[in-house]
Amino acid sequence: MYCVKCGVELADSQRVCPLCGTRVFHPDIPRTPADPPYPPDERVHPEEVNRSGVCFILTALALLPAVICVLCDWRINGGILWSGYASGGILLLYVLTVLPLWFERPNPVIFVPLDFAAIILYLLYIDLATGGHWFLTFAFPVAGSIGVLITTVVALLRYVRRGYLYIFGGALIAAGGLAMLLEFLLNLTFGVHQTFFWSFYPLAAGVLLGVMLIIIAVCPPLRRSLHRKFFL
Repeated sequence: MYCVKCGVELADSQRVCPLCGTRVFHPDIPRTPADPPYPPDERVHPEEVNRSGVCFILTALALLPAVICVLCDWRINGGILWSGYASGGILLLYVLTVLPLWFERPNPVIFVPLDFAAIILYLLYIDLATGGHWFLTFAFPVAGSIGVLITTVVALLRYVRRGYLYIFGGALIAAGGLAMLLEFLLNLTFGVHQTFFWSFYPLAAGVLLGVMLIIIAVCPPLRRSLHRKFFL
């Protein structure tokens, strides 16, 4: 006879497991009517976390340093100088990490573009505060393109149950194209180079890997062979 909880071997006369303390139920040993038919559930169940309470605490912890930064900056400099960057960074971090916690099942198709919108607004504030000229010609198209690509991939993975290899293959090819867009905007905004210099390498790697994934997707025998060998 063995313990139903820890599996240790027991003598027929034992009524309690000497290792874990679980009561022994032997079919040949008579039980009183008050005994339960199965061992009681003695596992410790953690109490459910109050989601709203945690979110309120995190919100207060985010607002407190932001307000302190603004008040200190206003007191010392008579205006908002450096505190805008600090408060904006705290707000951005709040949107990226705490805001989804308010929802039981946050939809990434909604929150991913919301996160990139918050990033774009923060970059716009930095551009306006520093008197720069790089937001419309560099930051906005780069962040927007990356946000559109990631949102598209997340939406396809969430709502399309098949064709993952096509999705990742197309995403790699698009990522290579984004590298060329990044270098083009760098040259246009900051005059780093006159022609394309380094973006051909990530473009070639993205196209090569993406085409390989698409070939694997359209060739079932190759896909099954890779699955057997590498569990892919």
